[in-house]
Amino acid sequence: MHPAAEHSPLGKSSEYISTYTPSLLFPIPRLAKWAELGVSGDALPWQGVDYWNCFELSWLLPSGKPVVAIGEFAIPADSPNIIESKSFKLYLNSLNQTVFASTDELQACLEKDLSAAAGKPVAVRVRTLAEVEGEGVVALPGQCIDGLDVAISNYEQPQPKLLQCDPQRVVEEAVHSHLLKSNCPVTGQPDWGSVVVEYKGLALDHASLLTYLVSFRQHADFHEQCVERIYLDLKRLLKPEYLTVYARYVRRGGLDINPYRSTGAISPNNLRLVRQ
Repeated sequence: MHPAAEHSPLGKSSEYISTYTPSLLFPIPRLAKWAELGVSGDALPWQGVDYWNCFELSWLLPSGKPVVAIGEFAIPADSPNIIESKSFKLYLNSLNQTVFASTDELQACLEKDLSAAAGKPVAVRVRTLAEVEGEGVVALPGQCIDGLDVAISNYEQPQPKLLQCDPQRVVEEAVHSHLLKSNCPVTGQPDWGSVVVEYKGLALDHASLLTYLVSFRQHADFHEQCVERIYLDLKRLLKPEYLTVYARYVRRGGLDINPYRSTGAISPNNLRLVRQ
């Protein structure tokens, strides 16, 4: 478990406060997890963003009438802190009985508080239900590898030694799997996700990728660190000209978390999958 997470509200009984309380936000430094991966915060081997989507965003107009909306929060992948997910939920719920004169006022408040917690500017979009409904759901790019006939016996921790490639062949492709699962390092609750690998580099053996991804099944780590581990393991293997790895996770507590990591600057579309 991350040492800072022991002091977070995650896994503990909590009082739900319905008036604005920014102090509920609990930042967790990324440095300890980066150190586990052999990564220095001064020279990160990726660029990217963590998209959080909130489906339980509500506040009051000056008339007392409530509003419901969907919040999108883009946290830079190089921010000093992640925001612990239960504290994020508690903070958002503290807006439920709080009056904001306009959506712009709410958005400015969210940007200020979340940026302070993350340690870098967080971009916020407050979106109407009609807007999000109109976008619908999307399919992941490239080939789905879940139908491959593979024998699997490793579930306890990621096994990068399972990954294989063809050192004589360079390809450019996208592949994806819906079989990513890991566990919360604090509560042990399952985190379900779909993962995408887009790259140009040595040809990745798809069956080996599938067995590798399933090896996360009983692994305990936060969403962001799972994606960073996958990214680093593939970067070492494929020697890519470019590489992007991202995961779209199923929501819990009204929030879904979607980390993106890439060799270069990216501006991904934050579009939902059918499980989201």
